[in-house]
Amino acid sequence: MILHFDHVTIVVRDLARAIEFFEELGFAEDKSVVIKGETFSSYMGVPGIEARHVTLVLPNVAPRTEVQLLYYLQPQAADDPGIRDLHKLGFNHVCFAVEDLEAAVAKMAARGFTTHSKVLDFHSRKLVFLNGPEGVTIELSQWY
Repeated sequence: MILHFDHVTIVVRDLARAIEFFEELGFAEDKSVVIKGETFSSYMGVPGIEARHVTLVLPNVAPRTEVQLLYYLQPQAADDPGIRDLHKLGFNHVCFAVEDLEAAVAKMAARGFTTHSKVLDFHSRKLVFLNGPEGVTIELSQWY
């Protein structure tokens, strides 16, 4: 039934810093629009929604892989105090495969993006958690 992963959406307060985070991982901005009106309010279940919707893509990757960022103009985005808690129910993290984990971590660190863990060897790959935008955990994976 499912063909492949399509996208993940992250609600952010600092849109520029979130774009910078994902651009450092190799994503490029593809589209940026404002979503609003009854159609989006009904679909999202958010009355009065007005939000900047930025689509970032990995260039030259098949199938297409997207990160979508939502920056709410109204209503104000709600806090999630447990977002960094990886033992809570619900969404935990998203992982992206990289060619060179150490180089990716060094590149992110040079821009002030920190790791959430030390590198772990597990099931034929090296893994590390990054502290992503708004506390969302992003994992990087290098298969060997």
